[in-house]
Amino acid sequence: MGEVRGGCCPPMDLFRSEAMQLVQLIIPIESVHLTVSYLGDLGLLQFKDLNSEKSPFQRTYAAQIKKCGEMARKLRFFKEQMEKAGVSPSSKPVTRTDIDMDGLDLKLGELEAELVEMNANNDKLQRTYNELIEYKLVLLKAGEFFSSALSSATAQQREMESRQVGEESLDTPLLADQEISTDSSKQVKLGFLTGLVPKEKSLAFERIIFRATRGNVFIRRAAIEEPVIDPVSGEKTEKNVFVVFYSGERAKTKILKICEAFGANRYPFTEDLGKQNRMIDEVSGRVSELKTTLDSGILHRSNLLQTIGDQFVQWNSMVRKEKSIYHTLNMLSLDVTKKCLVAEGWSPVFASKQIQEALQRAAFDSNSQVGAIFQVLHTKESPPTYFRTNKFTTAFQEIVDAYGVAKYQEANPGVYTIVTFPFLFAVMFGDWGHGICLLLATLIYIIREKKLSGQKLGDITEMTFGGRYVILLMALFSIYTGLIYNEFFSVPFELFGSSAYACRDLSCRDATTEGLIKVGSTYPFGVDPVWHGTRSELPFLNSLKMKMSILLGVAQMNLGIILSYFNAVYFRNGLNIWFQFIPQMIFLNSLFGYLSLLIIVKWCTGSQADLYHVMIYMFLSPTDELGENQLFAGQKIAQQVLLLLALVSVPWMLLPKPLLLKKQHQDRHQGQSYTPLQITEESLQVEVNHDSHGHEEFEFSEVFVHQLIHTIEFVLGAVSNTASYLRLWALSLAHSELSSVFYEKVLLLAWGFNNVIILIVGIIIFIFATIGVLLVMETLSAFLHALRLHWVEFQNKFYEGDGYKFYPFSFALLSDEDD
Repeated sequence: MGEVRGGCCPPMDLFRSEAMQLVQLIIPIESVHLTVSYLGDLGLLQFKDLNSEKSPFQRTYAAQIKKCGEMARKLRFFKEQMEKAGVSPSSKPVTRTDIDMDGLDLKLGELEAELVEMNANNDKLQRTYNELIEYKLVLLKAGEFFSSALSSATAQQREMESRQVGEESLDTPLLADQEISTDSSKQVKLGFLTGLVPKEKSLAFERIIFRATRGNVFIRRAAIEEPVIDPVSGEKTEKNVFVVFYSGERAKTKILKICEAFGANRYPFTEDLGKQNRMIDEVSGRVSELKTTLDSGILHRSNLLQTIGDQFVQWNSMVRKEKSIYHTLNMLSLDVTKKCLVAEGWSPVFASKQIQEALQRAAFDSNSQVGAIFQVLHTKESPPTYFRTNKFTTAFQEIVDAYGVAKYQEANPGVYTIVTFPFLFAVMFGDWGHGICLLLATLIYIIREKKLSGQKLGDITEMTFGGRYVILLMALFSIYTGLIYNEFFSVPFELFGSSAYACRDLSCRDATTEGLIKVGSTYPFGVDPVWHGTRSELPFLNSLKMKMSILLGVAQMNLGIILSYFNAVYFRNGLNIWFQFIPQMIFLNSLFGYLSLLIIVKWCTGSQADLYHVMIYMFLSPTDELGENQLFAGQKIAQQVLLLLALVSVPWMLLPKPLLLKKQHQDRHQGQSYTPLQITEESLQVEVNHDSHGHEEFEFSEVFVHQLIHTIEFVLGAVSNTASYLRLWALSLAHSELSSVFYEKVLLLAWGFNNVIILIVGIIIFIFATIGVLLVMETLSAFLHALRLHWVEFQNKFYEGDGYKFYPFSFALLSDEDD
């Protein structure tokens, strides 16, 4: 669980979870609200739901929760409005105003009503303003159409008059009069419509009108340079001004319907130039007036939102706390007298004094005549698991909890995970150059810890930041194992002295180790740099890392079995000690413990014995002579004894435990026809609880099958788990070879061209390949493999992981939850 601050608590102990107790609180109804509030500030009590049979609407405080939900909705509305207006809630601590929840509810209601009214008025004014802007554009653009048409018509008339004056004849006046009379009788009055249509719809708009009226229209359009805000949608849109000339009412009706379908906004227009100018002046005046009104309205709205923003954090915190208090109160049961509420919950034993102090303080502050009653209940129910962690150990505990929460007070693998997890990662990742890169990246998170912890980060960034201390240890251990492997981006260095070997002749680099002769003392720390680059490098490192993987795997599996012994001792389970721990230790170490011993003996003596041959024929031909594969005197007899012990340990694990469990069950329930009367109601309740769980029929077949599965799993798992640790060797080899390929085939190859551009390109490719493949993908791969080794190979030896977490009622945890 989370970190507990303050000097009131005992020292942190991660090996076993905190001792828990089931407590009962009887609280007077007049002080219950303040009591729960103080317990929420304390954050050390997990309430049990005593009304689980009731629906949320049938509970006592359903109306108050509904009221808090409505207040939370208003606050969300304010937050949305502030985000739209670019006003951020004040993060500075404000002076706490003494306002109760009823007063806050009224205030929030008034502010919401005022803000909704301001929004509605602002929307109306903004729509009118946008319509006037469009109208002004129509007046200007359409006015240009008519003025240009009038000037061209006047010019044509003058031209015709001058032509008529120049062509004088006897017939002309008569013909002219006849034409004039004929034209005046055939004159048709044309109507027109003006407005704006979106630019992307303009061509389709004209085409539809042309087809609908069969070409009996005349359309003029002009593009507007700047996008305008559409009055209906409120979005900026590029538009064209149009003027459609038509003849007849049927054509007008069709055009109006098409305008409506295309979202074209129509505006009235007059042919009279004088009226046009007056309308432009009038519209311009109204636009300026509306602009002033809008600006003052926006300023007033911003001031209101700023006022809300100054108090928003405090109000939001109050509402969230109040809602959580009533949710908790709904978990309490009413006493028969309906004058007090009864609460039950889990708390750590060390928190008893603090809880009692909070109860006393709440009774005093609420002027209650009767104080709350605190008492510890005895129960056989399994308590929740609670580990007090800090910012360093939290991430390691989360790694364990992801597999399963520890059973109450069983041995916690998180203690050992702090060391073993980063170490096994480093065995696969070992390169002190890459380790330094990983360390520098992690230090950025650690140095900026305070700043980043208060920010909302992305999913991947937040996950990486949460595990910053895990990555820190991973980087440090990687530097350590990298120094052992003597690899810095796959390049060896003589950091701890000169090499112990030298070439016998000039061609020894291309030869095996026989071309090298030892000329000095053994290289003091890690792998001798002379091995890198030789033909025998791969066989040497393969052998070294493979044997090292087996040693580490057997050591960690033994640790897991030893922890099962500590669990058995703590829970006073003698059967698990004699018929689980001892045979498991014998079986594992008779085979793989013996193999580890052979590896160490071979390293110490320099023997050429074939360990594969030794282990195979230990099973197939245990009586055969070992010959050149003998590593020590009496090895044959020792192998026969170990093989016999391994064979005996299998039925030892399988048979006695189910039989003894059956006998214990029979002994426990013999002569229980008569039971003594229980003195108190509490002990009666405990006995009823015990009867419901403890007096179940003992199924020997089920117990035996379960033990059979457990035995087979361990026997086969001992082989498969040991083989699984060879992934340490495989991934270490893969990381080393990839690093070597990038160095030799990219960086050195680019260097060999003696070209600056090729060298720069090579360096860039090398950097990106190193970061992308080795520092990201390989890190993730090694992390997942280390995770598997801990979850499966280590934890399955002792860890049940069937507990449940301790989730106290705490206001400090509300900030991470949604409303």
